[in-house]
Amino acid sequence: MTAGAIAPDELLTGLPPVVGAHTRVLVLGSFPSVASLRAQQYYAHPQNHFWRILQALWPAHPIPAAHTPEGYAQRCDWLRARGLGLWDVYARCTRAGSLDAQIRNAEVNDFALLQARCPELAAVAHNGGESFRHARQTARLGVPVHRLPSTSPANASWSFARKLHAWGELFARYGLV
Repeated sequence: MTAGAIAPDELLTGLPPVVGAHTRVLVLGSFPSVASLRAQQYYAHPQNHFWRILQALWPAHPIPAAHTPEGYAQRCDWLRARGLGLWDVYARCTRAGSLDAQIRNAEVNDFALLQARCPELAAVAHNGGESFRHARQTARLGVPVHRLPSTSPANASWSFARKLHAWGELFARYGLV
């Protein structure tokens, strides 16, 4: 195993939610990639389309750089200021690599924790199919639940333009664009 590699049987812990009192749409991924876990930042893999999609949807509001912990904190504030929250379906799991198909021994996050923290929550948007498998659990939050195309580089069957269109439609529906 190379230095810094994650053992396939190592129990991994995800990232905390990025939410606030004015979060209207909560985007749920499955579990952070290896790059995201190392950086301790959501969607840190440079080929993931997540941040690029958001910048395209909000061109008048440049995304803060996330090269430092302070920059990432500004990026999280940038999301919250626009009514967007982030979290993952899984709190912990074992996984070799970054593919959802390799997730084992997964523990689902307690979504009820968000009800008091997000009183304006209007929708949950699952970023990809693995996340959407838990739509029944997230529906317990009492808001509409949607499936968005994964922003992962592994989702090569959807072009950037097609992903942007789908994400843009959902954001428009909830007043985020």
